[in-house]
Amino acid sequence: MTTTPRAPSARPRRPQLNLTVRSREQLSPSMVRVVLGIDEPERYEDIAPPEKYVKLVFPRPGTEHARAGHPGAVPGPDHGRNPDYWALRETLPGGQQPVTRHLTIRRHVPERHELWMDFVLHGDEGFAGPWAARAEPGDRIIALGPGGTWVPSPDAAWTLVAADDAAIPAALAVLESLPASARGAVLLEVDSPRDVQPVSAPAGMAVRWVFREEGGPGEVPALVRAVHEAGWPAGPEGVQVFAHGEREAMKALREELFTHRRLEREQVSLSGYWARGRTEDVFQAEKKLPVGRIL
Repeated sequence: MTTTPRAPSARPRRPQLNLTVRSREQLSPSMVRVVLGIDEPERYEDIAPPEKYVKLVFPRPGTEHARAGHPGAVPGPDHGRNPDYWALRETLPGGQQPVTRHLTIRRHVPERHELWMDFVLHGDEGFAGPWAARAEPGDRIIALGPGGTWVPSPDAAWTLVAADDAAIPAALAVLESLPASARGAVLLEVDSPRDVQPVSAPAGMAVRWVFREEGGPGEVPALVRAVHEAGWPAGPEGVQVFAHGEREAMKALREELFTHRRLEREQVSLSGYWARGRTEDVFQAEKKLPVGRIL
């Protein structure tokens, strides 16, 4: 007797979060914070990692859902409830399906049913940045999640946190999760001193801002150079590293971390958040290819 093989089980669907903008704050010329209320708090399933993210959902320009509300957002308060994202995925043709963008949760405030999200601004191109730059109280948006994997050890003897501006919200969330006794270095890369913002860190975590404008074409990225100069301890024992940012810069750190500093993979969270010269969609697609692999 022959049997029909079972189809592989589908990946579990992350909960849909319906969010409403409560406020917007300009943190620096290149970063804005949007505070979002969770309309149905029971749908939010918190997770342990401090570096947690959601997928924000944006309708494609010119589609019915884009016309119904604020540009780049789901329908607003006067246009009924948010659509069901998973239903749209199953019913709309490919060219009309919503676009998703990964965004770090800077902070979850459970007593207020709030999510803080910090957006890097890059002009009018793309979806997430332009939406955040125009967001007003009452605007609504869909998110899926949260997700995340890395949890820092509170017992580490020395911690390195390194991030460029795209990953700074995650880096700051990690810093806030460390014990007051934590020791190590914090390296944050932005375009220029105008983009510096206040940082709350344990007293033993030395914070240094590094600036891209100080480098030149073909030179080692400022963040990679700063990691090399970070004042490492003599050996790898008790060291943990959180290094997230531009893909090629993260690849450039592999030799530093695993060869020169002799760290094991379980001591390191190394991740590319974006890739220079790539759109978000191309970047995400390349994650499955050799060019997109960090580890």
